[in-house]
Amino acid sequence: MTRRGPLVAIAALSALATLPVWISPAGAQQTDRAKQIGGKLVCGVGTSVCNCRQILTQCNHVGCMNSSAMLKTLDQKVAKGDSEEAILQAFILEFGREVLAEPPKSGFNMIAWLMPSFYLLGGMVLVVLVISRWRKRPAAESAGAARAASQLSPEFLERARAEAARQTED
Repeated sequence: MTRRGPLVAIAALSALATLPVWISPAGAQQTDRAKQIGGKLVCGVGTSVCNCRQILTQCNHVGCMNSSAMLKTLDQKVAKGDSEEAILQAFILEFGREVLAEPPKSGFNMIAWLMPSFYLLGGMVLVVLVISRWRKRPAAESAGAARAASQLSPEFLERARAEAARQTED
């Protein structure tokens, strides 16, 4: 009997140690799913109390009652097994389209998705044009400088050289 005591204790400890592995996968998946869906929602939309407009799962606004209520609703919907689209539609019905962290990719909202690409493309074209003009410019400036130098009188050039030599000697 004395040999069974340590064996039973080790078995009990092993069972307790593996208990979270058997229990948590559904809970962990549920919270991960809730975090993923909550990352697509904005806190404090349409209320005068908070209106912090932070990502729902990252809201750190002190005293924000909206985030806790919204997170509780989100957790309940995830626990029921609702699809992501159904959950998002429920929040849109309750708070309006402003509850979405990113605009939907349809209709007039496509401008919000396309304009950064247009700005990048326009900026690249502008840079290429500026660089090509800079590359053409030095040849024109050096020809202008040569013409200007040829128009100076020999006396003026001699005086300028003498002045430069005098100032560099000191």
